[in-house]
Order: sequence, then structure tokens, then C-alpha cells
Amino acid sequence: MARKKGIGLVVVVAVICSVLSSFLTVVLLKNNLSASSGPSSSQSISINSKGKSTNVYQAVTEKAMPSVVGITTTVMSSNNMFSIPTESEGVGTGIVVDSNGYILTNSHVISDGEAKKVNVLFNDGSSVDGNVVWHDSQLDLAVVKVNKTGLTPAELGDSDKVSIGDIAIAIGNPLGLELQRTVTQGIISGLDRTIKTEQATMTGLIQTDASINSGNSGGPLLNESGQVIGINTAKTSEGESLGFAIPINQAKEIIQSVIKDGSYKKVTLGIKGYDASTYAAYAQSQGQQVATDEGVFVGEVVDNSPAKKAGVKAGDIIVKLGDTKLTSMSDLTKRLYEYKSGDKTKLVVNRDGKEVKLNVSF
Repeated sequence: MARKKGIGLVVVVAVICSVLSSFLTVVLLKNNLSASSGPSSSQSISINSKGKSTNVYQAVTEKAMPSVVGITTTVMSSNNMFSIPTESEGVGTGIVVDSNGYILTNSHVISDGEAKKVNVLFNDGSSVDGNVVWHDSQLDLAVVKVNKTGLTPAELGDSDKVSIGDIAIAIGNPLGLELQRTVTQGIISGLDRTIKTEQATMTGLIQTDASINSGNSGGPLLNESGQVIGINTAKTSEGESLGFAIPINQAKEIIQSVIKDGSYKKVTLGIKGYDASTYAAYAQSQGQQVATDEGVFVGEVVDNSPAKKAGVKAGDIIVKLGDTKLTSMSDLTKRLYEYKSGDKTKLVVNRDGKEVKLNVSF
């Protein structure tokens, strides 16, 4: 009899521990997933466990899904043996970034502006035609505008704070709308990656092992708080679990400008530049030495340009813009998207083996 009481006591204790463990898990998830302060139009993750298990992936999906859209396009092409114009269709994903109908996606999703028709499919099942208001094939970003209000914009995170090993969640339409709004999960596998596509060499990308396929292009890469930290853009065919996303911080200035002014005008530095590595290889073939093979070699400075006024000289190698180290011309091109007319920042050049700090105004 005493043995039965002992067993009953153990069972009661085990049940109590299990309940407390579940309670603490929910509390921790609430604390971890409460979205940081942001636009009033963004949603906060709220976990309410009433007898069913709730995890970070379900919570992030619930928060982000209303902001994810499907994008279908129609493109005219005469690339056939008879040169007869034919229509082809494409499928991608987009992210609502403003309640008044602005959607962020990849430039290649809308065929770099060549799409004859763009249709946007929303989470509630409705669809509407969209217009491409801005795109850049080098950056592989585009903004589509639809005549629809009251949309749920995604909350944008800070991609500069992303670390290797962080949780990563992707939402998109892999292989077409038959599998629309598929959710995949993984981690951040690498940062500042460089890959080559048919359009350009892309640098500064976020690498993830969350499954990304062709229809995921333009969709969000999310952190554990349901914030967009990247725009899914490419995967490699050489290996599995190698997906890449454009850091969201590269798009923020563009989004704000397009919403405010209806367009985005990229600032320029005013130089004719080359990859320092390319110039270094040439110089060495001529028996010359250069101070560094990383950065942007300045071949020419345009009169009355921001570079000229800052004191940049031909022969300088630009190694840093703001707080960002530059390794190539592509780096400089992408970093310029983070500035707008009137902004001021620091510029560091290598001049005859010595670093010189300059002030530049755009």
C-alpha cells in the first residue's frame, strides 16, 4: 500500500513539473517573439496556448503570412526558331511594405521591367493587376504598386544585426502557385556572400539553409520575431541548402523614396572606377606594385561631383564608404543605395600606401 502511494506521489509531481514546463515555455516564447517597436501598422506576435502546442515557426508564420503575396507575370518573347512572338508566364513572391499598395520583390520576378502584365495574389484570395514603379537588375530589387489599400505591411528588421546561427524562416511560392505560401525553416548559414547570376555579380548576401526555390524569389526571409531581414533572391544548383537573400537594409531607402516621391534616384559618387583586384593584376603585369588589391581603383574623377569636392584623386583606391569596407566596384554600387541626396558620410582612400579620410556630401 505504501508503495502505491509513493508511485502516486511521483506521478503527481511529474504532472506538476510538466505543466510548469509548458507554462514557462509559452512565457519565454511570448518574451522572445514580442515584436520590437516599429510602425503602428505592423502586427505583434501574440501566443495564446489553450491546450495546443505553439512554437516560434507557427507564430512567425501567423504574423508574416498576411504580408506575403504571389506575383504572376506575362512576358512576350520571340526567342524561337521562327521569331514568332509568344507569351510565357512566370511566378514569384512579394512582400507588402506599405498599406497603400506598395510591394517589394525581385527585379527578375518582373523580368527586369519587361513583363507585359503583372498580377498580384493576396492572402485573402483576391488578386489585382500591378504596375512596376521601380526596378534595378543589378540590385535585383523592384517595387510594384497595386490599386488597393488597407493592406498589412510586413515589419522590416535590421539586417545589420543578423548573426550566423540565427533562426531563419522563408515564405514563398516554390515551383508555382500550386505550392503557394510554403513555409521553410533553417538558420543563417553565412553573411556577406558573393554569387554570380546571369544579370550581375551580387555581393553582401545573406546565406541560409532554409529551402528556397525559384518561386520563392522576392519573398521574405524572416527572423524569430517575424521581421523581414532579407529578400530571397537565388539558390545554387551545385549544392543543396544553399539559398541567398538580399539584406533588407539595402532596400529601406529605396522603399521610402518610392512611397514618398513615386520613384528613386540613386546618388552617384562621380568617378570612373574599377575593381582594385583587376587594376592590381594589370599593374603587376607591367612590373608595378599597388598598395592594395581590395577596393575601388579610381581611374577618373568627374568635375563638380561629390568625389571631386571631397578631394578624391585619380589613382586613389577607395577602401571604405561610411562604416562599410569595400572590396569591389559592386560593393560601392550597392552601398550607394543606402544614401540619398543631402546625406554626408566618411570616405577612406588608400593613396600611395597611406589611408586618407575624406568627407563626402551627396
